[in-house]
Amino acid sequence: MTPKARVFWPLLLALFVSDCSTKELAVDRLAPAPETHPVIDPFVRLTVVHNPDTAFGFDLRPYLGNFARPLMILAVAAIVVVLLRLYRAAAPQARLMAAGLGLAVGGAIGNLVDRFRYPLGVVDFIDVGIGSHRFWTFNLADAGITLGALLIAAVLIREDGVRPAT
Repeated sequence: MTPKARVFWPLLLALFVSDCSTKELAVDRLAPAPETHPVIDPFVRLTVVHNPDTAFGFDLRPYLGNFARPLMILAVAAIVVVLLRLYRAAAPQARLMAAGLGLAVGGAIGNLVDRFRYPLGVVDFIDVGIGSHRFWTFNLADAGITLGALLIAAVLIREDGVRPAT
């Protein structure tokens, strides 16, 4: 097994399993919004919401109507394919790139499963903010995707900075 595989697959699987498990617990144990459950009040709360939209709540339904959900599923599946191709193309020693890709793919698959499973949309439940000033409600998959994207960007920027000028 290559060094990148030893990083990629465990991160992908750990994020996917923990994301699905925490979403299942949130749906089973927490009442839906607007009820919140303080964890570190007023900073962190648990609030179950279903997000039928894209990241940050961008709503495609006015533009795509009934096609929004199937097109979102196809778009996320295509993104997963692209990320898997990037993983395959990465050097065997590219651990940091593999970590970013593992987190991004694991999170994308976690949210993709929700799009199939819940007609109302992806389950989000982590509610961060201060008082009435709240960040978007998100889940572990979203956090993994964000961290993975930042790692991928850092690797790509670093690699671009060390290439000799031509």
